[in-house]
Amino acid sequence: MTIGRIIEGRDNVVTCDVSTTVREATAILADRRIGAVPVLENGEITGIFSERDVIYRLREMGAGVLDLPVGEIMTASPVMVEPETSVIAALSLMTRRRIRHLPVVRDGRMIGFVSIGDLVKHRIDMIETEAAAMRDYIQTA
Repeated sequence: MTIGRIIEGRDNVVTCDVSTTVREATAILADRRIGAVPVLENGEITGIFSERDVIYRLREMGAGVLDLPVGEIMTASPVMVEPETSVIAALSLMTRRRIRHLPVVRDGRMIGFVSIGDLVKHRIDMIETEAAAMRDYIQTA
């Protein structure tokens, strides 16, 4: 199974611009109940802004960080995958790099965004389906 199949039929990805304030971006995370958003500059992905970015910078800089642009505190140069990437390869990459979100790009343009939770859910669903098929096979044999 590929990442492209997982993102099929999903609506537009929630994003923010590098100039969005940390306060505004944090509100997006809270309102949408999500852990991260891709950060764009002139339509190109330049980073990822996550809950961890907020927590670490609040500790370092105090509440003044909320008025900074996201571009100053985001995780820059994000790791990305193509839609043809297998789910297993993406999970392995996320584990090795200790990241929880991956932009999905085609021809340099972001077409989706997946979290480790999306991929783990998919794997669990596949395992449950295989187990049910085995049980059915055993019962009919």
